[in-house]
Amino acid sequence: MSDPGTIQTREVISNNEIETFGLGERLGRDLRGGEIILLDGPLGAGKTMLAKGIASALGIDQEDVTSPSFTLVNPHHGRLLLYHIDLYRLDEGATAAHAVDLDEILTDEKAVVIIEWAERLGRYPLPQNVCRISLNGDGDEPRRITLPTGHPH
Repeated sequence: MSDPGTIQTREVISNNEIETFGLGERLGRDLRGGEIILLDGPLGAGKTMLAKGIASALGIDQEDVTSPSFTLVNPHHGRLLLYHIDLYRLDEGATAAHAVDLDEILTDEKAVVIIEWAERLGRYPLPQNVCRISLNGDGDEPRRITLPTGHPH
């Protein structure tokens, strides 16, 4: 029997960018606003490709969704407002959250927020409606994507 405080996860294997994009599309279809999606994983694991799939399901042109490493936050308007945040260039901790004005962004309950390199938030207090997705693998090897159960696959 599992601890009720433990989040149940499952693993999906993605063999290529098309499958990672497709998983993102399936996840994005059910979004209604107010969701916070944290993406963790090394460089080249597919975080931005997953974000492109989610954005596509929200009616946002995938070509407009790039890793916002230099701008930190890219807002995209589609069926819902999407904030695509990349913390790669920031040091870990609350300063990363303040650098992207995360407090203000999280007050928009009708928007979807995707945060790449979410581990850089450190102990920043996040609301309860968080979906943490971990991606592992690089190069041509399949990606192991771990996500909470109850989400489309």
